[in-house]
Amino acid sequence: MTADASTEHVSSGARFVVLEGIEGSGKSTQLATVVETLRARGIEPECTREPGGTALGERLRGLLLDPDLPGMCPEAELLLMFAARAQHLASVIRPALAAGRWVVSDRFTDASFAYQGAGRGLGTERVARLEDWVQGDLRPDLVLLLDIDPATGLERAVQRGRRDRIEREALEFFARVREAYLERARAHPDRYRVIDGHATPEQVADSVRRALEEWQTHTMARGS
Repeated sequence: MTADASTEHVSSGARFVVLEGIEGSGKSTQLATVVETLRARGIEPECTREPGGTALGERLRGLLLDPDLPGMCPEAELLLMFAARAQHLASVIRPALAAGRWVVSDRFTDASFAYQGAGRGLGTERVARLEDWVQGDLRPDLVLLLDIDPATGLERAVQRGRRDRIEREALEFFARVREAYLERARAHPDRYRVIDGHATPEQVADSVRRALEEWQTHTMARGS
């Protein structure tokens, strides 16, 4: 995103909110909580997801999660993620922000740092280069990280039924992913809010609402 576009994003009042977390953390459920909370405040957000959000992105999502493609190399996985993201930005995210709308997404680039950078062992440098190339200076304003231990998350994923390609990874993989998320939260406390995902959905929803409301109050106090 260009410097001018970034300024427009802030001055228009548009905000970009992302939910992150490992499998079984409850992102899909709490995405609805965020949307409902914003609607109660008179904000109608653009709700989307990654990989996906566009016709091309959904097709790439099918490939990325296909359990019949277990041999996909980490580099291919990372590039497919950013191919879907580039289209997502061009078709959904940037137009919505430019129009002054809030965007709420189930995952964004923090997931690539966690899953491909740490989980697949590709490191942060290659992910960061792609991030800069594809996104420019656009970053989420708020990341709600639903934190849960990998064993509990995988147990929940198994209970949902047939697992996708990534859900079939070993516990050690998700341990690396979780730690990478927590490291990013520690490195970016201004935009991250970590929420305990082990509680009941209702308790987690209460925590999500409080985090969102506190962040909005803090943002308004700063005048940004």
